[in-house]
Amino acid sequence: MELRDRTAVVSGAGSGLGRALAEALVSKGATVHGLGRTEKKLLDLKVELGDQFVPAVLDIADEQAVRAWVERTFIGDASPDILINNAGAGYFAKIDELPSERWREMIDTNLNGLFHLTSAIVPHMKRKAGPAHIINIGSILGKVGGAERSGYSATKFAVQGFSESLARELRYNGIKVTCVNPGSISTHFFERSGIEAHDNMLHPDDVAQLIIHLLETPDNLLVDEITLRPLQPGRPQAH
Repeated sequence: MELRDRTAVVSGAGSGLGRALAEALVSKGATVHGLGRTEKKLLDLKVELGDQFVPAVLDIADEQAVRAWVERTFIGDASPDILINNAGAGYFAKIDELPSERWREMIDTNLNGLFHLTSAIVPHMKRKAGPAHIINIGSILGKVGGAERSGYSATKFAVQGFSESLARELRYNGIKVTCVNPGSISTHFFERSGIEAHDNMLHPDDVAQLIIHLLETPDNLLVDEITLRPLQPGRPQAH
């Protein structure tokens, strides 16, 4: 897909990988509707990126709000060419120490939010002429579980299954679906999860460039899943 003059929707656009994706897409000439819950982060990004970035303060866990935003944003023939489901919540703890409200937050954001946004946008993608692409940000923990990762891992295994099924459902509508499973990315996500980021983690800009490459593949070439890992996953050794 040629990205110039395309329209993309990116959830979780205010920071981390979402911000890097917005910057990369705008640099390629796309218009980005950036969704997030923190207005200041989105407005700061608007100042940086200009008119090609359209901020929307939105909680994707709120189904009515999501559907209302989609319907007032994509009117008539207007339709997104790209949807990147990037927003996510993650909390790591022993199962008997994981608060139920944290469990519900991960389900609401990582699964319900994914469903709300995708199911609202797909009808618009089906009506458009030309290619479309949905990128779902999964995780290595959606392929292999880890101790004290049960809640987060459960949601990301579900993202994997959702993506595989959706890819088979939408391929004959000309809509690609790719599940990107990164390892640890150096963002504030890990700080909120109780893990300190370090230099051996993947960098958001590098992951964003890989996703740009996926979007730019030929229209009849589908990469339905890709896993990204740090070459050296542990913390750098002190010298």
